Amino acid sequence: MENENLNVEEKIVRELSHPLYSSKSWIKLVGILLLIYGIFAALTLVGIIIAWLPIWLGILLIQSSNRIADAQLSGDKFAMIKAQSNLGTFFTIYGVLTLLGIIFGIVIFIIALTTGFLANLEEFRPDYY
Repeated sequence: MENENLNVEEKIVRELSHPLYSSKSWIKLVGILLLIYGIFAALTLVGIIIAWLPIWLGILLIQSSNRIADAQLSGDKFAMIKAQSNLGTFFTIYGVLTLLGIIFGIVIFIIALTTGFLANLEEFRPDYY
């Protein structure tokens, strides 16, 4: 009876992990690209301050991809839980960064409008003055 329940659990884990498993190569590719981006960013003076973020995000995606493969091949529910946890952390961090970028862009745009920066640019002035 115990063995039957284990096999049913493994089947369920394999079924649930299949959609992510079919995308695991893309998840790993994005993770590797983020890792490479972080390494190149660390080579610059300004980039060294923020380089840890893409490196961390890349590692999260690579680990998640590996755990998804483990869950699919072995039916290990703990590997699937860890993969989903890593993906959740990735999307939380990426969402916060996206919101910060949008807020920063809006603030810069408002500052540019209120200081008259856009009006003083020569390329935006018409030629008929």
